Amino acid sequence: MTGRANANKATLLPRIFCLMRNPKHISDGRDNEVELIRHDFPYLTPDIPGIGGVIKKIPDDFRVEEIGLYEPSDEGSHVFAFVEKRNMTTTDMIAEVARAAGVARHTVGYAGRKDARAVTRQWISFEHVDPEKIAKFQSRHIQVLQVRRHGNKLKIGHLAGNRFTLRIRQMAVPISEALRRAEGVLEVLMRSGVPNYFGPQRFGYRQDTHLLGQAAVKRDARQFFDILLGNPELDTDETFIRARRLYEQGNYQAAYEAWLPNFRDHRYALKDLMREGGDFERAFEMFDRQLLGLFVAAWQSDLFNRVLVERMPYIDKLFTGDMAYKHDNGACFRVEDAAVEQPRCDRFEISPTGPLVGVRMTELTDEAADFENPLIDALGLSDEDLRWLKHYGGRGGRHPLRFQPKNVQITAGHDLYGDFLQLEFELPSGCYATTMLRELMKKK
Repeated sequence: MTGRANANKATLLPRIFCLMRNPKHISDGRDNEVELIRHDFPYLTPDIPGIGGVIKKIPDDFRVEEIGLYEPSDEGSHVFAFVEKRNMTTTDMIAEVARAAGVARHTVGYAGRKDARAVTRQWISFEHVDPEKIAKFQSRHIQVLQVRRHGNKLKIGHLAGNRFTLRIRQMAVPISEALRRAEGVLEVLMRSGVPNYFGPQRFGYRQDTHLLGQAAVKRDARQFFDILLGNPELDTDETFIRARRLYEQGNYQAAYEAWLPNFRDHRYALKDLMREGGDFERAFEMFDRQLLGLFVAAWQSDLFNRVLVERMPYIDKLFTGDMAYKHDNGACFRVEDAAVEQPRCDRFEISPTGPLVGVRMTELTDEAADFENPLIDALGLSDEDLRWLKHYGGRGGRHPLRFQPKNVQITAGHDLYGDFLQLEFELPSGCYATTMLRELMKKK
């Protein structure tokens, strides 16, 4: 690192030695320890006390509506349906509508998954179905709001963003003080941006999917199954604990029977292990590749979060050697002179980026490289690892370190459930509302 870079970093960035303070470790089944995700990330607004509170006390407290990447053309063989679901997963909603339409659920297109405990609206698409059949479908938790035609299937990523209406209740301070603090936090976030952390939902209910992704990339089949099916100490439900203990005892049949039917991936994995006589490598080859891709994405996200911690709190500052993200079109370019480009960053036209490791990831140089290259080097990735990354869809790239919410409004209110703060805003696709809320609430 250059002397100038050392001076900049010493002046601007408090040294954070690792992402997790007092991290929890688990065994990988072979007397090694691996590190679990924690989410006690540094705040951008540490000097403004949080308001505490809870979200999702009732489903209506968390409302999300997709902002489509394009409008349906009203012509073509595909039928687009704008659907409102209440308190259910996107997967379950698609399965229910697909049954009514008489099509396989895997043929249904969608742009992204939505929260389960919430009221959400999103587009889904079908091909060669009767639009009237879709329009007439209603159920207890699903309502079809619009039906239109289009020329192509809706696919993952066909999404400009999401519009949120959220209510925070049971705050730690009176409503007037909560509103004052929230307005102070939002003023900073609108100016400097929201830290673009990947939220806890990215890492599964046990916060270990990044470890499954790492095992997949390294082709360590035994470690993969030990994490997926073992480590009962991470669960509190006795059913899960029993199933995981049986796996660790080598009793795959009993473990299979102990898992609840809706844990299909765990049961399939155990069935494959039994079929292959305990051969982990052969059983791993049969594991769902799409699910492996999600695990690998979680592993990439964990590294990104670690780099973002290193760049905090100056996520609105460019360094020479950065790859800057252009918010108008998603393109990136090399920052040759940080002083020249900083005014564009101040106007939120561009932002510094973090790594999504893979063959398409452009490395940082000069001053900027010191923030992330040591973390990437510590992964010890080989050319073979990168090839497997690509095989699982983890081609890599750059991801902005911050995002700017649009059309933000905050109001105080009262209803049958008591006082609340209502927050309305729009976020670009791929950004987490929870990262914005944590700055407001600052809950331990």
